Amino acid sequence: MKKPLLLLVLCCTMLFANASKPFSYEQIKNGTFAQKYVPAQRSMANGLSYTALEKGNVVRYSYSTGKLEGIMFDCGAAKLQIKPSGYQLSPDEKTILLETNATPIYRHSYTADYYLYTIATGELKPLLTEGNQKIARFSPDGKKVAFVRENNIFVIDVQSGELTQLTKDGKFNEIINGHTDWVYEEEFGFTDGFQWSPDSKKIAYYRFDESHVSIYPMNRFDDKLYPTVYSFKYPKAGEPNSYVDIYVHDLASGDRTKIDIGEEKDQYIPWIQWTSKGELTLFRANRLQNDIDLLVADEKGATRVVYEESDPKYIERISSETATFLEDGDRYIVMSERDGWRHMYLYSISKGLLNQITKGEWEVTQICGIDSKRGIIYYMSTETSPLERNLYSIKLNGKGKKRITTEAGTYSINFSRGLKYYTSRFSNLTTPTITSIHTADGKLVRMIEDNAKLKQTLEEYGVPQREFFTFKNSMDITLNGFMIKPNNFDPNKKYPVFMTQYSGPGSQQVANRWQMSWEDALVQEGYIVVCVDGRGTGYRGAEFRKCTYGNLGYFEVIDQTDAAKYLATLPYVDASRIGIYGWSFGGFMSLNCILKASDVFKMAISIAPVTNWRYYDSIYTEIYNGLPQNNPDGYDQNSPINFADKLKGKLLIVHGSADDNVHLQNAMEMIRELIRAGKQFDMMIYPDKNHSILGGARHHLMKRCINYVKDNL
Repeated sequence: MKKPLLLLVLCCTMLFANASKPFSYEQIKNGTFAQKYVPAQRSMANGLSYTALEKGNVVRYSYSTGKLEGIMFDCGAAKLQIKPSGYQLSPDEKTILLETNATPIYRHSYTADYYLYTIATGELKPLLTEGNQKIARFSPDGKKVAFVRENNIFVIDVQSGELTQLTKDGKFNEIINGHTDWVYEEEFGFTDGFQWSPDSKKIAYYRFDESHVSIYPMNRFDDKLYPTVYSFKYPKAGEPNSYVDIYVHDLASGDRTKIDIGEEKDQYIPWIQWTSKGELTLFRANRLQNDIDLLVADEKGATRVVYEESDPKYIERISSETATFLEDGDRYIVMSERDGWRHMYLYSISKGLLNQITKGEWEVTQICGIDSKRGIIYYMSTETSPLERNLYSIKLNGKGKKRITTEAGTYSINFSRGLKYYTSRFSNLTTPTITSIHTADGKLVRMIEDNAKLKQTLEEYGVPQREFFTFKNSMDITLNGFMIKPNNFDPNKKYPVFMTQYSGPGSQQVANRWQMSWEDALVQEGYIVVCVDGRGTGYRGAEFRKCTYGNLGYFEVIDQTDAAKYLATLPYVDASRIGIYGWSFGGFMSLNCILKASDVFKMAISIAPVTNWRYYDSIYTEIYNGLPQNNPDGYDQNSPINFADKLKGKLLIVHGSADDNVHLQNAMEMIRELIRAGKQFDMMIYPDKNHSILGGARHHLMKRCINYVKDNL
């Protein structure tokens, strides 16, 4: 009996050794734990096939079988020197608009070279030989393509190649036609500043006058003897914004109609859209973003208000989902949190409110599809938990609600045209992303990618799993968090804790989805990694999120500090070794925490932080903090720049010198105050890197962070 027992012990020892094979950031960097992602799918008009971009080729697959139905564009055969990074099918699906040589400008914007490819003949020709266009888009009839170049709108005839220039006053840093300015792009999240009418006869477009907006100059070094200065218009909190007008251009007559958006110049037009009836609709929001109107314009440009909403604090930023029009061109679905939770309401242009569609202490997060004929909406919600996303269907009258997805975790859903199929991407704490095809009622059609190999790799390395926990802060409010403990965790030992967070309004870090980041390498070094979503974060109702209004950073710092104090009470936590990290808003938070709670946090890493909300952009800052002219205390009492003298622990500040979003000015002014206060700190600047600090610099930064934690925690 002894030999089999010894063999069993040896086998178990070997299995344990394999299961706890050590790993470092190098494995994370090199993709050892990277998920396999399925290329983005675009449904074809028949709803039975989809296209994807694979290695520069546009390919077509069957939803039901996964069979390759054809290569619609063969990059090699076409001898296109630069592989396409994007593509569009014409409405009749006979022509492909290929996008190459994309050159980034800001977060979403870029210039590119475009090519037209005729599938039947194989003819490939440049849209224009000059190149460098923006947001090229087919007209609904597929006969024309509109695009923006040098802040003006152009239309080209696909067959004849005839080019028509619609606007001529565009000028860098002064007038923008058909595109958005920096702050609209960054905060409203779109760059498409024009929209074709359904009949392809008209184009509605934005005109931004930013001539009076202040310039932010940014040095570019680029390995040159003398640096250059890139200057762009950036409206900071309380400062002048662009003046925005909406026009409609008639392509046949050349006439231009100005849409009546009211006399107020200091406002926002965050969304325009044509209905199926050919009526132009647009949202208007006041400067404080707590009062919005939905306008409908007639052919002469006159408008009438068909929907309005106000909130004592703010209405979350308007997007394409704030109002979704049905096929009849009259009814539309509004997303509103007027009852304290984000829900759907059915409206009619002619009749007003028809009914509330969803209700309850949970939130609708996305509309995935609308079957107008059957009167059914497919949507995502947090009904099972604020940490999860599931797919549901419900009738327009609010009846017949059904949950379609069944697992506990986070789903991302993309429906085919006609809503016969949907692509599901699912993960949870223990399951890397599973991609599969389903029928609209949830029945599995086929598996595309289950990441089984990655799951095996995770088991081989014994990658520790995230564990959820909750605790109550000093105001008796329950907060959600996750914790990652070392593989060889011993509850009788004392471990240092590294807290990671973002904490920005409406955000969420603690969610039932699979994720792995650089912080996981620290767990291998004997650290406990913790993340807590405090007040102000999303998906727990308007009261929880909006309580930070006008005092941005106050309650958030209390909650992270309370989290650290709670962790300090745990028997396996070394209360003298708690650090905190964050990027952007999270960098603002980590700075504030080590300054305002210097006896709680021993060290902090702050990357690309806002150090004074007066330095940040108008749309983001003012929606959550009001105007600095009206709320100076809400700005100054929560900006870390004003508390430099309180620093006790170790601090690393990191910034990219070409950050067009959170400017290097923030770091420099923080440094100035730390020097004035006689405080020692560490600093890392990444030349010519933007807010994301990508490429090799990102890996350099992550290694720096790991070493900084090991040296100071």
